[in-house]
Amino acid sequence: MKAVVTTGNGGFDKLSYQDVPVPRPGPGEALLRVLAAGVNNTEINTRLGWYSAEVSTATSAVSDSAARADAGNVSGGDKEDGGWAGKTPFPLIQGTDCCGEVVELGQGADPALLGRRALIRANMRRHGFDSLECDWMASDFHGAFAQFVKVPASEVFPVDCDWSDAELATIPCAYATAETMLHRGGVAAGEHVLVIGASGGVGSAAVQLALARGAVVTAVTSADKRDRVASLGDIRVIDRRHDLVAALGEFSVDAVVDNVAGEGFPVMLKLLRRGGRLMSSGAIAGPVVDLDMRDLYLKDLQLIGTTAWDEPVFPRLISLIETGQIRPLLDRTFALEDIVEAQRAFLEKTHVGNFVLIPPPL
Repeated sequence: MKAVVTTGNGGFDKLSYQDVPVPRPGPGEALLRVLAAGVNNTEINTRLGWYSAEVSTATSAVSDSAARADAGNVSGGDKEDGGWAGKTPFPLIQGTDCCGEVVELGQGADPALLGRRALIRANMRRHGFDSLECDWMASDFHGAFAQFVKVPASEVFPVDCDWSDAELATIPCAYATAETMLHRGGVAAGEHVLVIGASGGVGSAAVQLALARGAVVTAVTSADKRDRVASLGDIRVIDRRHDLVAALGEFSVDAVVDNVAGEGFPVMLKLLRRGGRLMSSGAIAGPVVDLDMRDLYLKDLQLIGTTAWDEPVFPRLISLIETGQIRPLLDRTFALEDIVEAQRAFLEKTHVGNFVLIPPPL
């Protein structure tokens, strides 16, 4: 089968489009033909080794540095802490977001899955949901940047809807990440939720999912993306260049969804009401932030980090899709072999929503 194999930490030269054997499902496993695979920050960060403690800058800055190293034929080697939980097991087929068709089952897998179009829950709690220990498809084992992918059958979720394969592939990582943040943060109807970076995959998902909970939503994005973000629902949209304290006032929001971080992080704590919550699962503008501890403890704030997806999250997403309560935000599709072009465009951050890769026909 055709696949994109990431050979190590580094720049785009680490992405190799090649032939590899088709995996075979073992007991309790399912083999899916990949119909579409989403592009997100996780694959880029993993390839770059951005999770390493030695990295303190934005993803885009690390990517630029890696590109310069490529041009100079400089190899920095794989980072021992470059993956989300340590060293990444290269060579690795990445691809966290998968819409696929179940084509083969291992012994003991549910036969009702065969032939179904499905999404894969990429974050897998190997010790059950009472433990936060987890494995990530495409970070810990091979993922969906290929014509076929093998996963535990328990992580395959059939879905019945009229969406295209590419539209469904926008869902797993972005929407499950956003829903986990809202779930952990206990966001309830009537609460005011501020979404930073609302044009991205996770941000645009958080806007829709917060609205589905009955929250009042304010979204922050760039001026050129305002109209597309505003189309997501009955929300207020603020230009990210504006003074958020002046626009909203201190003590004005109940919860903040912030996957941007960077220099703007301290303002988020000023905006939160007493007992407010800030939820994060990323830091695309930079992972090292200024934190005034007085804002944290004098206002009884909660800072909630999320990586492992909670048990109710994926079933809820399937239900929201099938009942039409959320919709995909697909910006553009690329052929799988054009992954470098797709990731370059993704890092430019001029898009709204998600990019998706389409594998070649069999």
